[in-house]
Amino acid sequence: MSQCRKRCKRQLTKVARYFYHFLMGTLTQGNPSNSQSKKTIKQRFLKLLPCCKPEAAPSISQNSVEDDFELSTVCHRPESMDKLQEQTKFTKKELQVLYRGFKNECPCGVVNEENFKTIYSQFFPQGDSSMYAHFLFEAFDTNKNGSISFEDFVFGLSIILRGTINDRLNWAFNLYDLNKDGCITKEEMLDIMRSIYDMMGKYTYPSMQDDVPREHVESFFQKMDRNKDGVVTIEEFIESCKKDESIMQSMQLFDNVI
Repeated sequence: MSQCRKRCKRQLTKVARYFYHFLMGTLTQGNPSNSQSKKTIKQRFLKLLPCCKPEAAPSISQNSVEDDFELSTVCHRPESMDKLQEQTKFTKKELQVLYRGFKNECPCGVVNEENFKTIYSQFFPQGDSSMYAHFLFEAFDTNKNGSISFEDFVFGLSIILRGTINDRLNWAFNLYDLNKDGCITKEEMLDIMRSIYDMMGKYTYPSMQDDVPREHVESFFQKMDRNKDGVVTIEEFIESCKKDESIMQSMQLFDNVI
């Protein structure tokens, strides 16, 4: 497999594990404040991202990638690199690497949900990632046309990895708010937790029991549902996350993963 293709797959893997780690952070009791706690969070992060070891980026000719934009016979042609650079927080070189990997994985220029699920199943072989991939696909498919283009992919990735705290929290809330009615219910969070549990597999270390997803949901609502009305609004979600040092630390660990 080419280096570009591997890098593209790693970005998708990071997105999945980013939200796994982030959600686990929202369910962690207490607010670590010392250096030892920070070290523990870092260790947890590294365990979740074994593929994120520094390596040299493949050498890519700008002309060759630009030629791909002009000459490739694909179903969907992305916008120019310059425009995407203006609209995201990636450099042109980063966009070139992401585009080459995306095109290798999705030659027609877009990926539908079934292909998206297939991609995820390849690097979560120990579990069933189909439901989580469905939720993540819905979050990336902002146009709701049943496909993810390169623009959709890099716009979402830019928010997740380079956005402000508010940007990232809004994106996460939108992922958890499955019916997009502006609030997260216990049923929605339980579906998310079960999908993550299924994706990571029952033999993940530390292992989780069958009742753990529901316990995590109850813990989540104890922390987030400020007025105890049975739902979590975007305001409650953002306020609670910002006040939780462990969540803020876990989000900052992903600032330089590309």
